[in-house]
This record gives sequence, C-alpha cells and structure tokens, in this order.
Amino acid sequence: MSQANQVRTCAELAQQPEEFRIAIEKIVISHAVNELYGAQVFDEPAIRLAPNPYAKWLTCRVAMEEYGHHVRFRELGEEMGIPAERMTPAEKQPLSIFQFPLNTWAEFCVIKLLADLAEILQVEDLAQCSFLPLRNLARMTMPEERFHAQFGRDFCTELCQSEAGRREVQDAIDRYFPFLPAFFGRPQSRNNEIYRKWGIKQRSNEDMLADFMERAREVVGALGLTLPPAAPAAA
Repeated sequence: MSQANQVRTCAELAQQPEEFRIAIEKIVISHAVNELYGAQVFDEPAIRLAPNPYAKWLTCRVAMEEYGHHVRFRELGEEMGIPAERMTPAEKQPLSIFQFPLNTWAEFCVIKLLADLAEILQVEDLAQCSFLPLRNLARMTMPEERFHAQFGRDFCTELCQSEAGRREVQDAIDRYFPFLPAFFGRPQSRNNEIYRKWGIKQRSNEDMLADFMERAREVVGALGLTLPPAAPAAA
C-alpha cells in the first residue's frame, strides 16, 4: 500500500502494514474510551445540574449523542477485531481533561463551549482519513459535535446576561481551560508523525493546538470574556 492510498473496509485493513493497523487501532480505542468516559463524568451528571426542563432536555440529547459516539467507535473497533473490553476506561486511562471536577451548570456549559470545540478540530482532521470507515464515522459524528459546541455557546451566552453569571462563566473558563492544551498531545509526537505518514491525520499536534487557541479566543471573546494563560501541552 502506498502511504496515500485509501483503505476501504476492515477486511482491507487487515491486509495493511502493521504500523498502519496499530495506528488506526489506537485512534479507535481512544475515541471509544473517551466518548464513554466523558458521557459518564460530564454529560450524564449535568442533567441534574441543568436549571430547567428545556436545559435538561437538551442536556439529555447531548448525553445520548456522546454515548452514541462511544457505541459507533466501539462497533467499528469490534469489526476491526478489537475486543470490546479494550475500549473501556477500565483498560485504557481516559484523557486528563476529564479530571476536572464538575459541580455547577456553568462549568458544564464551559466544558461544552471549549472541550467540544477541541473535539471538532480532531474530527475535522479524521474526516480526511485514509481509512474510509473511520473517515465516514468522523463525518457522521461532526454535526453532533457542532451541536454540542453550540449548546455551550448558547447557554454561556444566556448565563452572561447577568453579572453574577458572567463571573461564574469566567471563573469556570479560568479553571477549566488549562486542562485543554494537553488534549492535542505532545509536540513532535511520534504517534502524530505516524498518523500523518499514513494519511490518517493531516495536521501536527502543534498546528492543531495553535488553531484551537485562535478559535477559543474568538468564542470566549464573543462572550466579552478572556482566556487565562495557556499551560503547555503534555511534554
């Protein structure tokens, strides 16, 4: 297989070089694990925090879709031959962004505003993936991720109508944003180099982080708020 070729099915994937197969497995496992864990620690608990029936309804939709993303990635993984137990938080440690302790509605809205924006960048990259089942899954997932980020923007905007709400949202941004640079991985990552070599991903971790920083400043600035100084990505 040339490094630019497309792989159309899981059966074709089984015939590809080991480096390519392992790289695809890593991405599928990571998404399956983190979609599940995020739904468990952020989205489902947020239903209780939502302030009214309308907000609870939309939060239920977000939680349902995040669990659905796990199901889709797990099903793709199983079709690839990955045991289901390898695609759970019990087998692989989730991302550090989920270590943030969720206690308030404003915190959840900020998580959707910023973490789902970060996920949009990742899904955009996978939407050009050389492994077509993963490309198609990313494209199927994108409208829902965009809805989740819009959910965050809309409810943060609503909260910012009052001075107390504005302070609460800014405080949540200040405390949650430092978790996010590590979401994009280490600079000069060997994994990312392999992903780009095989056309699985298109952009370096550094490029994606820079893009995220620009977009995050824009969405937070639209609220009349500011980002705190960014911590470096994981070294």
